Amino acid sequence: MKIGIFGGCFNPPHNMHKDIGLNLIKKKYLDRVIYVPTGDQYQKVELIPAKERYHMLKIMTQDQPNLSVSDIEMKKTLTYTYQTLDYFQKKYKEDEIYFICGSDNLDQITTWKNYQYILDHYKLLVVKRNCFQLNYSFKNVVEVDMPMSNISSTMIRDKLKNKQLLENMDNQVIEYIKQKELYLE
Repeated sequence: MKIGIFGGCFNPPHNMHKDIGLNLIKKKYLDRVIYVPTGDQYQKVELIPAKERYHMLKIMTQDQPNLSVSDIEMKKTLTYTYQTLDYFQKKYKEDEIYFICGSDNLDQITTWKNYQYILDHYKLLVVKRNCFQLNYSFKNVVEVDMPMSNISSTMIRDKLKNKQLLENMDNQVIEYIKQKELYLE
């Protein structure tokens, strides 16, 4: 089985996140996708608590048997991508583990902890994002054939702050955000 680990902030998760997972399965790149939201130790502006992002991902994937969510990075200590991938490789010994990322993230990969280890031990499925072009030709990097989108969590957070109509999100996730009053200034 080919399992894709889709790491990120998911702040908040939106339809493009879900569509990426479903398209990777539909196009036979993967058999299963596991979303892994970054923990609270990750330093990023406007990042709401990991438990809230985790719950929104659970809501978003609840009706999709080949999509799931892991809380592996919600520990008290910072977890690096290579550690997360090793965890899943150990857990799913007989399966191939892939890391899913956007081309904007690949552009930053040389700044990641043990990035060469990741490139040597795992395949990366890279989704084109906005205007980022793949400037690297790493051996284990596969650019996936998928429609590009300009949907971003930043754009959605801006709309939430300005109380604009939300779109590109699961309706149940929108209700969760409203109920918990997330992303309000």
